[in-house]
Amino acid sequence: MKQDSSNQYLRTKVMTASPAELRLMLIEGAIRFCGQGREGLATKNYEQSFEGLTQAKAIIMELINGLRPEIDAELCARLSSLYTFMYTRLIEANLEKAPEMIDEVIKLLDYERETWTLLIEKLAEERKSGAVSANSAEPKPHAMSTLSVEG
Repeated sequence: MKQDSSNQYLRTKVMTASPAELRLMLIEGAIRFCGQGREGLATKNYEQSFEGLTQAKAIIMELINGLRPEIDAELCARLSSLYTFMYTRLIEANLEKAPEMIDEVIKLLDYERETWTLLIEKLAEERKSGAVSANSAEPKPHAMSTLSVEG
């Protein structure tokens, strides 16, 4: 029964989230699955590692595919490069059985999560002050262009 209520909660959360909030959920999922993969490597549970890293790579690929270069081509190119690096690093970590490589990806994803959290907070403040329409679910190009992927 608890699993059903958890699934219903998640389904509702996803269906009511803005695109920025959905992206944040993907980033958080990638962090969670990287942690699972890392734990698997550290304990030599290679099935757990494979499952976690496979899910993390799928999410990172979704993050790449969700980029919208028509909004900010330069930012999307930088993010695509960052996500491609993360994806490649997870493949290398799995091949070399190196948890420290996963730690690098988790660190980058944590930074990305912080950035998106700040963006969502900024958008919420703008909506409160009337600067952004209540019906707007997309970050405006000027808001997205202030994001930095360097850390």
